[in-house]
Amino acid sequence: MKKLLLSLLLIAAGAAQAQALPVRDQARIVNEILAERLDLLLPALMKKNDIDMWVLISREYNEDPVLKTMLPAEWLNARRRTILVFYHNPKTSKYEKLAIARYDVGAAIKGAWDMRRFPDQWDALADVIKTRMPTRIGINTSAAYGHADGMDQTDYAEFMRTLPSGYKNKVVSAEKLAVMWLEARTDREMQFYPQLVNATHKIIANGFSEQVITPGVTTTEDLEWWFRQKIRDSGYDTWFHPTVSVQRNDPAEVKNFAVRPKRNIIIPGDLLHVDIGISYLRLNTDVQQHAYVLKPGEKDVPASLKAAFANGNRLQDILTSHFKQGRSGNQILAAALAQAKAEGIGATIYTHPLGLHGHAAGPAIGMWDMQGGVPGSGEFPMHYKTAYSIELNAESTVPEWGKTVRMMLEEDGYFDESGFRYLDGRQKQIYPIPRPTGQIGF
Repeated sequence: MKKLLLSLLLIAAGAAQAQALPVRDQARIVNEILAERLDLLLPALMKKNDIDMWVLISREYNEDPVLKTMLPAEWLNARRRTILVFYHNPKTSKYEKLAIARYDVGAAIKGAWDMRRFPDQWDALADVIKTRMPTRIGINTSAAYGHADGMDQTDYAEFMRTLPSGYKNKVVSAEKLAVMWLEARTDREMQFYPQLVNATHKIIANGFSEQVITPGVTTTEDLEWWFRQKIRDSGYDTWFHPTVSVQRNDPAEVKNFAVRPKRNIIIPGDLLHVDIGISYLRLNTDVQQHAYVLKPGEKDVPASLKAAFANGNRLQDILTSHFKQGRSGNQILAAALAQAKAEGIGATIYTHPLGLHGHAAGPAIGMWDMQGGVPGSGEFPMHYKTAYSIELNAESTVPEWGKTVRMMLEEDGYFDESGFRYLDGRQKQIYPIPRPTGQIGF
């Protein structure tokens, strides 16, 4: 309890300044969370998916995405060939975490390779399988999820060659188990996740201000690199390069998701958009927000842009109202788009799971170029205790510009038995630049 209280106090203090904990404290928390996931979450998931043995194999610098989430904080990569075996006997509830490797894999997974008895690593694995006699052996192969397709061709061939007689027909895809391992958020993780999103919001609020932006001088590229440097200086990592784009009263402006925004000098009258995400404690955020650069004489964001932003907030509400346990991403997408159309909102929805990866495993709820449903990952059902990046845009007409604008919003939230909630609220008003005296954010 004392450790937990200290961790919470430390992270709360860090979040108040949008500043990360020292690396050593981060590692301790990562390892504590990992131990809980391996000991409490994984055996339940194996039982639910009827897999009594899960075998994960990786070589250094070619890590299986799932195996990498199981390495201790001190391991930045696998070592040589690392083989992890998880065994859960459904009849006796016996549960083992084994590393067929030269070393213990941290404190959570003990080494189980007697190199004197089995000089060949594959023979050691074969012995583990023969002595446990599993009925279903899961390996990470998947057509729908890259996250769950981590066994490479070389290791697959060696694994199948090494399998004892009579076990080849027991090998199955562990796709669902892998996805559920990745998407499940534990109570301990959810003590920290809101703080990560809060830090992301504070970095955006800082960047979308007169303290950073000088109209007529600052470019979108300048701001992108400011965000990236700020993330690094605050002790976080980022899982993609931030992007800053502009919509303005310019008939030549082209809106195309497939084209990266060009370098622009930011000027009064610009509607700014940023997309950034931080990585911290092995969790990821993904946020998009907007700001408006006031023109001379303007005291507030134009009413037409406020109305367009309200349409974006309404589309968020429509989407999350259709979240339901067991409903597929494609079903949620279709229902939300139909309601948005009925309400006269020009909607595009491309929401994705969030967690141990930025574009994480779980039910895909549309992609910007797949509004009719996403094959494979869009068919996966929604489960409780999972996190999502509510990513979408609402297109609205701005009369004084003589064209439409897209309010491209993205906010991070969590879904459980009590419903959906945002982890640190969401943007409900466009940031004005400059900000009214004393106002930092919304």
